[in-house]
Amino acid sequence: MNRIHAALRFGEHGIWACSYGSWYGRNPSWTAGVTRQRRYQSQVVRDERPFRMAVLGSGPAGFYTAYKVMQGIDNAKVDMYEHLPVPFGLVRYGVAPDHPEVKNCQDKFTEVASSPDFTFIGNIKVGQDVSLKSFTNHYDAVVFAYGASKDRKLEIPGEDQLNGIYSARDFVGWYNGLPEFSNLAPRLDLSDTAVVIGQGNVALDVARILLKDVNSLRTTDMTDQALATLAKSKVKTVRVVGRRGPMQVSFTIKEVRELMNLRSVAFEPIDHNLIPPNISSLPRTAKRLTKLLMEGSMCDLAHAEKSWALDFLLSPVQFLPASGTTLSLLESIEFARTKLVGSDPFDSTARVEISTDHHSISTSLAFRSIGYQSEALPGMSELGIHFDTKRGIITNDYYGRLLSPTPEVHVERPLPGMYCAGWVKGGPAGVIANTMEDSFTTAEAIIADWNDKAPFLSGGNGWETLKGEIAVNGARIVSWEDWLRIDATEKARGKAVGKEREKFTNPRDMLNVLD
Repeated sequence: MNRIHAALRFGEHGIWACSYGSWYGRNPSWTAGVTRQRRYQSQVVRDERPFRMAVLGSGPAGFYTAYKVMQGIDNAKVDMYEHLPVPFGLVRYGVAPDHPEVKNCQDKFTEVASSPDFTFIGNIKVGQDVSLKSFTNHYDAVVFAYGASKDRKLEIPGEDQLNGIYSARDFVGWYNGLPEFSNLAPRLDLSDTAVVIGQGNVALDVARILLKDVNSLRTTDMTDQALATLAKSKVKTVRVVGRRGPMQVSFTIKEVRELMNLRSVAFEPIDHNLIPPNISSLPRTAKRLTKLLMEGSMCDLAHAEKSWALDFLLSPVQFLPASGTTLSLLESIEFARTKLVGSDPFDSTARVEISTDHHSISTSLAFRSIGYQSEALPGMSELGIHFDTKRGIITNDYYGRLLSPTPEVHVERPLPGMYCAGWVKGGPAGVIANTMEDSFTTAEAIIADWNDKAPFLSGGNGWETLKGEIAVNGARIVSWEDWLRIDATEKARGKAVGKEREKFTNPRDMLNVLD
């Protein structure tokens, strides 16, 4: 079921009934949300003042939502809050350094930020420098677009006790210069084999960075610390392990092709029994991906310096320590073999059942890469915001309108002026283009609600008033102009060593540029 159909289904079951009875009763089209496209600018104002919106998070979801709302509501004022001194979120800290073309969206975000109707407020931590409730007192709308700050865990023995086990999110953040992981210091020199558990794009990013010639990364914006560590790496083989088969993987063609084309890196052939006999009958994308996997790499195993493999139908059971050591170092990973079940084991949604047959892989280096997860912000529950801890998202109507439970069974009410976008809205999936589409959907819902005079928050003067409250707490506020100074300094540091930029990995160093 896609999101639009799901939202319409909620409407059919009367989920909005009695929530804000008078207005919603007169406006049944509200449940259809953004199904009607608005190609004009709203001229609606409240009490002779402009629409003011706070966006929490400065990654793609935040910027795309801001852009669309500013385009759709005349004279809209947007204030964007970021907990780090620097903007761009996932684009800066999640996109692989050897994928600079993916970061081109920063140019669009910079264009948005140059508008006199946009204000960037960096180095502000919600719950510490400012309460969440304060936003509701000064804005018409608040958009939660702060992404996913955690990774999902395997919850198996040894995961938190042994050295040599890393989160893919932490590893990616480390080589991209994310401050919270600057001290990760992964030991890439202890094993010639690395195991990545999970078969999504992030897993393949990890594999590619481990196998790629480090010299080809020296001109990117990868941190010098990461380059030095990779230069000492002893990893020669990377095994990317998944619970299901090749027809159920979640990585994309582009990521596989890059690995297949790595110089002097071979791909271990996969079991042909896991491939449907008639590849030509597959949907176009699945067909292309399957053919690519079957063709393999440009380099054969006999002449390769390094190699990688996709190991299917294995479910991790436990991490096992090396015997006779005091460092509690990982020595191997035990897996249970799985079996695809159902009428069609080649279906992309096929599930697996776990067998009693086990298999071990020897390694002292492992990465879990089974997805990211968002966390609730301090003060959400006090505002009636429901955070689904199991799914790691804010409960919403699939268009981005926040919902809050009511005493009535199976009834949730919309929270006026509260919206979400990106991974905190629908979960950590897809690429930046998917986030853009998702964010535009949220923005269209905001525009539609404003035009239809739906209930919003109390409004106010936004940052102009709120900055007085924050100043009392002594926070060091970073403006967009401040960010441009940090940006210029990073680029100058990079130019000095022949690379695009050298990022600061400590917020204190970022702020020192401004002193």
